[in-house]
Amino acid sequence: MQDEPVVRMAEIEIDPLHIDAYRSLLAEEIEASVSREDGVLALNAVALKGSLGKIRILEVYASQAAYEAHLRTPHFLKYKDAVAGMVTSLTLVEVDPVIMRSKP
Repeated sequence: MQDEPVVRMAEIEIDPLHIDAYRSLLAEEIEASVSREDGVLALNAVALKGSLGKIRILEVYASQAAYEAHLRTPHFLKYKDAVAGMVTSLTLVEVDPVIMRSKP
């Protein structure tokens, strides 16, 4: 039996003084994750319209094991430490994935 994909969405509020630095760190994390890791299917982020410091992040992993492995990578730990002082709030958004399938 194949593992179910893990889909996570979060809304993060960033101190507006740090928004440019945060965007750079997030872009580096997305690039490193998607290009270097098996099991990371997608990492996307969008700024919420009309709100300078609010960003919504969608993460899709092939399995729970892939998600847990990602959380232990050096680049994720670096990202997590670097942004800790920039984040003023983080809310996980419940996501109900409909169908996730890739072509062989």
